[in-house]
Amino acid sequence: MQIKTPSIRWAFIISLIPISSLSIAQQPLFGFDTEGSEEQRRLEAEFDTHIDRAEMDRWLREFSSEAHHVGSTKGKQNAQAIAALFRSWNYDVEIAEYEVLFPEPRTRELELVSPNRFTASLIEDAVAGDASTSNIDELLPPYNAFSIGGEVEGELVFVNYGTPADYEMLERYGISVAGKIAISKYGGSWRGIKPKLAAEKGAIGTLIYSDPADDGYGPGDVYPEGPYKNDSGVQRGSVMDMPTYPGDVLTPGVGATGDVGRLNREDAPTITQIPVLPISYRDALPLLEAMGGDVVPEQWRGGLPITYHLGPGPARVRLKLEFDWNMVTAYNVIARMEGSQFPDQWVIRGNHHDGWNHGAADPVSGLVAMLSEAKALSRLAQAGNAPARTVIYAAWDAEEPGLIGSTEWAEHHGAELQEHAVAYLNTDGNGRGFVNVGGSHVLERFFNQVMADVQDPQTGVSVQERRRANLRINAGSEKIRNEAKNRSDLRISPLGSGSDYTPFLQHLGIASANMGFGGHSGGGSYHTMYDTYEHYSKWIDPGMVYGETLAQFAGRATLRLANAPRLPIDFQGFSDNVAAYIDEIETLAEDMRQQTETDNQNIKDGVYGIILDPTKSFGPPLAKAEVPYFNFAPLKNALTELESAAASYQDIASSGAPATARDNYLLYTSERELIRQQGLNGRPWYKHHIYAPGFYTGYGVKTIPGVREAIEQRQYDQVAGQIELAAEVLHNLATRVEELSGP
Repeated sequence: MQIKTPSIRWAFIISLIPISSLSIAQQPLFGFDTEGSEEQRRLEAEFDTHIDRAEMDRWLREFSSEAHHVGSTKGKQNAQAIAALFRSWNYDVEIAEYEVLFPEPRTRELELVSPNRFTASLIEDAVAGDASTSNIDELLPPYNAFSIGGEVEGELVFVNYGTPADYEMLERYGISVAGKIAISKYGGSWRGIKPKLAAEKGAIGTLIYSDPADDGYGPGDVYPEGPYKNDSGVQRGSVMDMPTYPGDVLTPGVGATGDVGRLNREDAPTITQIPVLPISYRDALPLLEAMGGDVVPEQWRGGLPITYHLGPGPARVRLKLEFDWNMVTAYNVIARMEGSQFPDQWVIRGNHHDGWNHGAADPVSGLVAMLSEAKALSRLAQAGNAPARTVIYAAWDAEEPGLIGSTEWAEHHGAELQEHAVAYLNTDGNGRGFVNVGGSHVLERFFNQVMADVQDPQTGVSVQERRRANLRINAGSEKIRNEAKNRSDLRISPLGSGSDYTPFLQHLGIASANMGFGGHSGGGSYHTMYDTYEHYSKWIDPGMVYGETLAQFAGRATLRLANAPRLPIDFQGFSDNVAAYIDEIETLAEDMRQQTETDNQNIKDGVYGIILDPTKSFGPPLAKAEVPYFNFAPLKNALTELESAAASYQDIASSGAPATARDNYLLYTSERELIRQQGLNGRPWYKHHIYAPGFYTGYGVKTIPGVREAIEQRQYDQVAGQIELAAEVLHNLATRVEELSGP
């Protein structure tokens, strides 16, 4: 597939861009005065000349030529090769080693035992035209890391995506998974939530498959005719309970060095309680076809040529899993370039290097963009333009099994990171299309300027304006469409989990961001055997066009944070987003109150069955406790205080006034005010009280999580206390900002 230059098909989108917004790139940079802005942009133009797409392509081919998961021969070789590159560019380099638990499958068996017999192949097919799919040395077969082993047999129950809402629907049908095996579609939540919830509901095992309506021939042609998942493709991945804590399962909260104390494996709470296995939709079809019971609700139906039934049974399956629980070495490559003016202030930039098998898209496409960026920065330094602050590049190992390499390093160096880290900037693979930025909202204004200064290679406009135009047309809500038209800055997304920013942001309180391009590249290779150089270079980013754009984008973010005389941290964007989150939580509580009243009245009136199917009779669901009214005043008062302080500081930040060392220290440690050492209820590793992965979403973020999840999980007695905690962190941040604004 060829990337096209701007054409008539983009004329309408480009016409939506206000003329005034096209001049943003001429405005002074946040954190710089006018003269400093001109010099910084000149430096960035020189930086761009050192980005080499052909070199990135060579690195992509080499690093993804073999399986390179943690503990593999190629994984260690890649780490050594990455370290050698950094040394050749004059970085001080360390390979930081950690001893971590990593299970590999020894036995995987799945068979349908009644009403007929079928044995699942549990293999992915080699593909003509993709030589890498025939290179199977050290390939990991389809499995879910950190599932327990065991042999179970039981009837199947179809649980849709296996979310809390799906189990509520099953309960209304009078169906339980207790003593059964749940079969779930990928999607709807992170994969680890599916066995977690199934176990809580009494299931004895879980199967997960990718339905072709979501990830197969539904969205487009399948590999090799297109980028999407073919019928033998299986998404591997960890099912470690990362919403409890990420990293090595045996050493929560401390770096997994050789002499550290470790939990017994049987006591590790983040290993699943029941066995779980991912399968292809080819292997899922005979199982689903053999199921009976009620036809699933319309919104649960997938793309296979069958009628989907809920069960339980008569399909009955036997699942057997055995694992080798190995201790392996994770190799983090840490490359450091000393700052010329502020060596004790660190800008940290990371991308992991381990993958599930070849891992061309995830993570090597992001890794090679970071390497190109690091080489370009070294060329600037050699020409006498070393960064003002210290820049640390990190190529993490063992991200795929559970953010292990980055978490162990962050835990190991937590105290010095909290003292010195200005920000952590993350990438994790790359595609093509629209820029996506998630992160701490204190960086929202900063990233909007970066977006405005990078050109989209397909349309010729800035990546900011391409995203803005898309949101104005295609956003899923009128609110987002209106904001894309009228709000000066595009919102950046709050971060949940799923990549290496998690320990920095949510455990240590370091402002963080995650960057990448996507939306036009398909996702069928994700965590399959087909995530190869051949697939990536044909279907995802031919010619590394968006790889170059990512290097330009992330490179500007790194350089500006490293060089800005006054750190570009803004509190008005943060307070505006927090105001929206408080509104969302109030709306959530009111919607739950009204829905509970309606449902309980229906139960009382005996009309609950009509909600599902008027031709059937269902057992009565249990009435739910009424939702009380909550006092959000402490949260709103703290927000008002923060808004006032943020407005006062904005006058100083926009004036071009120079920053003292004290100012910059107060700025980059301000995110620390949002964490509390006691952490969140039930999961103390997560200490940030504004952003956290959802306990039942996994990757998906929960903002103001203590309050939001107490309401969602109907733990009403905890809501007032969580409101006070959230108000406290906002008050403390307001006090910090007032200190910045004072004499």
